[in-house]
Amino acid sequence: MVGKIGLYFSNTMETESGFYDAYDFHPCYEINNVSKTLRRTSSPICTLLYVFLGFLSIITVCGNLLVIISIVYFKQLHTPTNALILSLAVADLLVGALVFPLTMVFSISSCMYQENLLCKVRSSFDITLSTCSILNLCCISVDRYYAVCQPLAYRTKISSHVIVVMILVSWGVPAVVAISLVGFNRAECGQNCFFTVVLGKILIVLITFYLPLLVMICIYLKIFIVAQRQAYSIHSLKNPGGSVSKMEKKATKTLAIVLGVFLLCWLPSFLCTTILTFSNAAQPGPLVEILNWLALSNSTFNPFIYALFYSWFRSAFRMIISGKIILGDFTNIKLF
Repeated sequence: MVGKIGLYFSNTMETESGFYDAYDFHPCYEINNVSKTLRRTSSPICTLLYVFLGFLSIITVCGNLLVIISIVYFKQLHTPTNALILSLAVADLLVGALVFPLTMVFSISSCMYQENLLCKVRSSFDITLSTCSILNLCCISVDRYYAVCQPLAYRTKISSHVIVVMILVSWGVPAVVAISLVGFNRAECGQNCFFTVVLGKILIVLITFYLPLLVMICIYLKIFIVAQRQAYSIHSLKNPGGSVSKMEKKATKTLAIVLGVFLLCWLPSFLCTTILTFSNAAQPGPLVEILNWLALSNSTFNPFIYALFYSWFRSAFRMIISGKIILGDFTNIKLF
């Protein structure tokens, strides 16, 4: 998403000739210095890159499709937390099905060079779905807070109505951000919009990343402290209800790992955006491309994290992949 923010707000990339020096380093494009046009190349590196990204797109779609089918089909997985995970999986699946292919065809480099309608469509999907993933993770952390720290109030605080509101906010806010970015007209703003550009960048990265990140870190820190305290109490009193707390702690640990992988993928991208914003420096094309694909790859990792740490997701995945659910009605089967 760093590339899309820079695409609509940057006014420092263009050289005196009206072109972007960074594109000389893109493996799939080259600039004709005579006709001043950008054309796609078919170099071996570019071909291998597209094969790898195409394979990554397929893995992303298939992995998240397994999560979606599992939660929708098996009634045991119809829980508030899994409703939020379902929303996250839908966003990740759309990243694999829409953003990956569109970014392969209309790369950040080509769109910075010559922006068109398809570039705006690609950027809108990218910004919307990426921000949606972040906000879904933030909502999941809130759900985990009440499940672990206030279990007696969980059913009243995290009701079906609250879950619906969380999901609507997680999709509505990103859509507004994307529309605002795409609708930004630098030509009308002219040379008098420096503060508008800078403030716009700051507000976007705050709303879409840093504020949700701060919320998630504070919540997971609180959860960790409470979970450790509960574990100590259970060990001391040998509480028979310890198995329930253990299950909740494992779920929280798994979601914390999801958050950690998310940070590994997205933090470099937003740090780059922040540094470029305050330094007013030109965006390095190759770095922007790499960080953008690293961020998008987060949508590939989440289903594998679920399969690795959730026994019920592993069971559901096996039944779906084997085709067993086609042979009979297993909606009420106990997965763990």
